[in-house]
Amino acid sequence: MSGRLKVLRSGDEAALGELLAQDPIANCFVAARLEVAGLEPWRLGGEVWGWFEDRELVAGLFLGANLIPIGGTPRSRTSFSERAMSAGRHCSSIVGPSEEVLALWQLLASAWGPAREIRADQPLLAMDRDSQMPSDELVRPATLEDLDLLIPACIAMFTEEVGAPPFPVGGSQAYRNRVAELVKSERAYVRIIDGQVAFKAEVGAVSRAACQVQGVWVDPALRGKGFSVGGMAAVVAAARQKQGPIVSLYVNDYNTVARATYARVGFRPVGQFATILF
Repeated sequence: MSGRLKVLRSGDEAALGELLAQDPIANCFVAARLEVAGLEPWRLGGEVWGWFEDRELVAGLFLGANLIPIGGTPRSRTSFSERAMSAGRHCSSIVGPSEEVLALWQLLASAWGPAREIRADQPLLAMDRDSQMPSDELVRPATLEDLDLLIPACIAMFTEEVGAPPFPVGGSQAYRNRVAELVKSERAYVRIIDGQVAFKAEVGAVSRAACQVQGVWVDPALRGKGFSVGGMAAVVAAARQKQGPIVSLYVNDYNTVARATYARVGFRPVGQFATILF
């Protein structure tokens, strides 16, 4: 069986779309980018490598700020890793289905390591219906008037989750612009109490088949008071109406509080992710 690696370009969208559709929840992020930007790197924010066997696209690799595998075979992983090592590391993480991420990392670690952190067990959860838990009626789409309140909450959440701020020195304006775009798209949800963000979450990726929630956060002073369950119930209902029929997210296995919250809201496991952080 012949095999070859190719950088995907205009004309390969249909084949890549078929590959992504094999697991629309796990592949939501790349599918969302493809549907909006096609395969032009300047619009996509990266490029996609494809692995073909007998002219059929059987695996892919998105290379942007994150490196994201799309399916995989032993031959595709070997080919992708060899080319990635030759090109050097430019991503801040490898993220996606755990089997593929960990297999790629095993091949890349000698050249790209050491990793700052390996999160090998991140349940991928999803809902295709509204929650049976009461929604927090005060959770709403953020507006640009909320931006000065929302940005510090986003930074706090990211730093708490990843262990580093979400932008390099001097990059705060670019980060603010990214959050503002989510707000303009009505993909950022907040509950504000006395001029402070009590709860927030964003819909980071939206494809025709699914959407993916990120940045779920409750003000530390308000944790344990039920804001997360009602807030997420509200986000699921709004996201299913405005963004996509299936709402997904992934969570660290050790975050037992968050996992219990998502289970109460109605999320169920549909896969397993892993993340390699640099």
